[in-house]
Amino acid sequence: MQANQAQKQQKQQKQLALFDLDHTLLDVDSDYLWGEYIVKHDLVDEAQYRTANQKFYNDYIEGTLDATEYNEFVAQFLSSLPLDRLDELREDYIKSEIEPHIRPKAMEALCQHIEQGHDVVIISATNDFVVSAIAKRFGIEAANVLATPLEIKDNRYTGKLIDRPNFQAGKIYHLDKWLNKQQASGITFEKTYAYSDSKNDIPLLEWADVAVCVSPDDALHAHALAHRWAVEDWSI
Repeated sequence: MQANQAQKQQKQQKQLALFDLDHTLLDVDSDYLWGEYIVKHDLVDEAQYRTANQKFYNDYIEGTLDATEYNEFVAQFLSSLPLDRLDELREDYIKSEIEPHIRPKAMEALCQHIEQGHDVVIISATNDFVVSAIAKRFGIEAANVLATPLEIKDNRYTGKLIDRPNFQAGKIYHLDKWLNKQQASGITFEKTYAYSDSKNDIPLLEWADVAVCVSPDDALHAHALAHRWAVEDWSI
């Protein structure tokens, strides 16, 4: 009886691999490219939208992005169309703009974790409309996707968030909520890995047992060297 209980407890001990999306699993920024996609297809005013989108992207690179303001900007367009039309646009966007930029080394690393029986989570500051569909290309279902959550009411996006942006320390906030759900179902993690390219993810990388800096920006690269974190080049 005691042996069976010990065996059951052992099965609940797992390992967890967390992957950032933009410039980590992908060689591009999926959020920025979504904006470029809807501009290219004349779905928004080109001059107005592109100017705003570029400003937000520059803020992100500089580390000064107001993530709530940005995600509400993105969600305003989503609120203008019904979900079925958005789904059609998103599918075309992923095929044309995203699939060519999936990093082979990223796919290899992710698949190795899956083959070893690890739980894999994609954790991204980009909104859940974009991230959830891209994650399926990596074989990751919605339950293991952590992204900035946008509000839907009456089968339509409202243009608002329903919780904190999944950005910087916000990733730890959403990760803690996800881990609490796992723990409630009897799953705990004995070892954790985190992969990212960005200085914005230093809190996430510090949280993990194993931090892997993927083609990192200059600030993260310096931090990685100072903390003896692994640095890998996944660029294509």
